[in-house]
Formats: sequence, C-alpha cells, structure tokens
Amino acid sequence: MFPFWINCCGTDNFSTTKHQENKLKFLKFMRDNLEARLAALNAAIETIERQLTRNSDAV
Repeated sequence: MFPFWINCCGTDNFSTTKHQENKLKFLKFMRDNLEARLAALNAAIETIERQLTRNSDAV
C-alpha cells in the first residue's frame, strides 16, 4: 500500500493538521493489523508448544 501521506501531486491545499491526522490514522491501522497477526502467531506457537509437551509426556 502506497503511503497516502506523501504529497505526490505537488499541491499544497492539504493542511498540515489534516495531513498529520491522516498519517496517524494510517499508522494506527497498520499497528492494529500487526497486533492481530502477532496474536495469531502467538496462539499458533502456544498450541504447538502444548502439543510437544503433551507428546513428550506420553513417551
């Protein structure tokens, strides 16, 4: 995804405040997306660790 806070058109009619608000909104979206992926990875790791522990206890 191309960062939309970069002014590629060369127009200055976009206020600095609005620019920063949009950048903040985008960065929070990215953080939330990464947090969801990290939670899924942690759950998968925990599941495999439990399975390994259970299998080693059964042997």
